[in-house]
Amino acid sequence: MRFIISLPQRSPARGLLFALATLMLLLATGCYHSPYKSKARAPIPCDSSVVSALINKDSLRVATVSSSTSYFIYKDEQLGYEYELAKLLAKTLGKAMKVVVAPNTAALFQMLDSALVDLVITPQAVTVSAQKHYLFCGPEEISGQVLVQRNDKGLQVKSVTDLIGKKVTVMARSRFADRLQHLSKEVGGGIDSVIISDEALSAEDLIGKVVDHSIDYTFADEQIARIARTYYHNIDISVNVGFGQRLRWVVRKDNECLAKWVDKWAEAASHNLAYKKIWRRYFEMGKDELDDLTGPQRPRIDMPPGRISKYDLAFSILSKHHSFGYPWQLLAAIAYHESRFNHGASAWSGARGLMGIMPRTGQRHGATVDQLMDPEVSIRVAIFCLKAFRAEFPDIADEEERLCFTLAAYNAGPGHIADARRLAAKHGKNPNVWENNVETYVKLKKEPQYYNDPVCKHGYLRGTETVRYVRNVLDTYKKYLPIKNKNF
Repeated sequence: MRFIISLPQRSPARGLLFALATLMLLLATGCYHSPYKSKARAPIPCDSSVVSALINKDSLRVATVSSSTSYFIYKDEQLGYEYELAKLLAKTLGKAMKVVVAPNTAALFQMLDSALVDLVITPQAVTVSAQKHYLFCGPEEISGQVLVQRNDKGLQVKSVTDLIGKKVTVMARSRFADRLQHLSKEVGGGIDSVIISDEALSAEDLIGKVVDHSIDYTFADEQIARIARTYYHNIDISVNVGFGQRLRWVVRKDNECLAKWVDKWAEAASHNLAYKKIWRRYFEMGKDELDDLTGPQRPRIDMPPGRISKYDLAFSILSKHHSFGYPWQLLAAIAYHESRFNHGASAWSGARGLMGIMPRTGQRHGATVDQLMDPEVSIRVAIFCLKAFRAEFPDIADEEERLCFTLAAYNAGPGHIADARRLAAKHGKNPNVWENNVETYVKLKKEPQYYNDPVCKHGYLRGTETVRYVRNVLDTYKKYLPIKNKNF
């Protein structure tokens, strides 16, 4: 398997300020050690239970950064490929897992050096210099850059030499721009480089531009490209454009016992069904709302005039009973985009049932995972959630605006929307207006310089999907609103 972790980077000024603040704090507590200069300690003796290798015998403490691959929060659930692998490791160890989210890579090593965490799970490059100070362990990944192109037969290239005479679009001052420059020299010139300096755009945005035919080719980290392929089905990422690099988890040099145990676990886990399910969840399962659902297949039912779905009566009765505050057709529109009216649906994220409720959310409202497959339970929990989310925005007087924010919170979780509102205010936009204001910063929450901003509390979000979700639900709601069944 080949894939890559994309590590967040701060702007130089903000990064310097954070580094100075962190240094002062850690010096004050007497626990700072520079990255790659880990203080020598006596080796920790190994035993069969590996408990002696942990900071706290009751838990495994791991450090990570917020990103699309390592760790993120979605609908108030903790998710991420590396995060779920680490949970699997902790479960095998028989320990609880505690996660510490660092703002950048340097902070990861500071936490590790200071014995605040046992293990760094954001994979790091295995280099000669790093191996002098740290032990690398766990799943081994190979990082690299790939060409992102559409599956169009006329445009598809099979090797880097086929790029001669083609336009490749990358971001300015990025490793992709450097690689494109070197690659053009390697093939004897002739690759038409298009360098974009718009800081509001990212590699993920450029992948989207390939999809919508705005550009033909771009470069991306392989793992980001793998995830993008689960959203977009018309891209090809098979052509490598950079040399691969080994990436692994990291422990302190003195903690050889834990490193050996993690290696042993990883070797066995790679053949484990749970491990394979995690891989499939993040890198194979479709995440577009049209195809990210699994569950019992339901034959298409053609509804008579004046009907939206077979759940119309339940939408109407439950919305009145629980004083929903919106027409019942809004529930129908949400159900369409969450499950296509399939009460047995399960999404890649873990959202279940007719209204796409996350297990933890259901639990907070008194519903078990199995009960979420009951249409009436799902509708009831969705009403409770929507009412709670609407109450999160008492300062938004305009009801149409408030509905946009409520739907965004339903899709991404209210924490991310609160982050985007704070970002909007900070950058001179209106935090009470969705279109071209808060929605802009919802989309930008996939960029490290935004989700690592001090005003943000909830990290990475693939906000483009949230913005699309709000737009699609509102469009469907407007189509459904005139439908009023006379039977109720």
